[in-house]
Amino acid sequence: MTFNVQGFAALSADAPLAPHNFVRRDPRDTDVVIDILYCGVCHSDIHQARNEWHQSIYPMVPGHEIIGHVKQVGAKVTGFKVGDTVGVGCMVDSCQHCESCAESLEQYCEEGATMTYNSHDRHDNMMTYGGYSEQIVVSEKFVLRVSEKLDIKSAAPLLCAGITTYSPLMHWKVGKGHKVAIVGLGGLGHMGLKFAKALGADVTLFTRSQGKEQEAYRLGADHVVLSTDAEQMAAVKSHFDFILDTVPNPHDLNPYLDTLKRDGTHILVGLIEPIEPALHSGKLVMGRKAVAGSLIGGIAETQEMLDFCAEHDISCDVEMIDMQDINGAYERMLKSDVKYRFVVDMASLKNAG
Repeated sequence: MTFNVQGFAALSADAPLAPHNFVRRDPRDTDVVIDILYCGVCHSDIHQARNEWHQSIYPMVPGHEIIGHVKQVGAKVTGFKVGDTVGVGCMVDSCQHCESCAESLEQYCEEGATMTYNSHDRHDNMMTYGGYSEQIVVSEKFVLRVSEKLDIKSAAPLLCAGITTYSPLMHWKVGKGHKVAIVGLGGLGHMGLKFAKALGADVTLFTRSQGKEQEAYRLGADHVVLSTDAEQMAAVKSHFDFILDTVPNPHDLNPYLDTLKRDGTHILVGLIEPIEPALHSGKLVMGRKAVAGSLIGGIAETQEMLDFCAEHDISCDVEMIDMQDINGAYERMLKSDVKYRFVVDMASLKNAG
């Protein structure tokens, strides 16, 4: 059995998002049905809607930064009740038995995690559809508790932008005594600044644009370095323990490698392949430096991140929009014209036509 849901969808790679009715599965015994209140807008939504990763399936309902209230729970659900405020991030299922899943690293599921949208349900093969919609049905294991201490509007992007930056900082055990640089001041970068500061690191923002100093300091940066200024870059040679690179577009990594200490790590969270220009291996070999990657976080770690945000009063800086404004928001995102994440008020969907 299924039920009808209203949403906004991309019907092809070159079509603007538009109102679209579709069906969701009838809830299973272990499912939670969620009335969606807010959904963040991620840059990957654009990549997917426009088939820039060459694996899009249409019609597609994007959105994987979801906050809502529980409407219904299955007979075997024990962790949630009707009325709870909950979140859903980038994944809605995984194999649950591989080594990665056993270690609560479902994002690295060896059979492939089931993503919140543009993926096939591993039980019935139905397409998954995301948060640009009225409701969503999700396995209890992939639903997250949202503290009443968090503002639920600004909490939505924590489910992607938040965990994407929190997870690598935790994996590499960033904390007091470390010098950390964040590359890029966008949806991910501004969260990286907040988390690194809260963890006790000395934090620097690398930016290509002048005039971002005061904004960077407000968000937690201790220092700002203009990466296009050779003199400023030379001043931080062999300076950083870690660089968290949040830029989603191809860019030259080599100048940043010079700023790493011996045994330093440059962590990529954006899908920028191929890396151009090529890495100079000497910069790695001569300092035992590493270039690494990190993908979102597991469900347990995402819950830990939400609780950390509630404890430390951390939220995402957001701009609220109506569902009808999503296409304009995409164009503004491509121009970096948002501070720092759009969030859709899903109540507007009722007036979307």
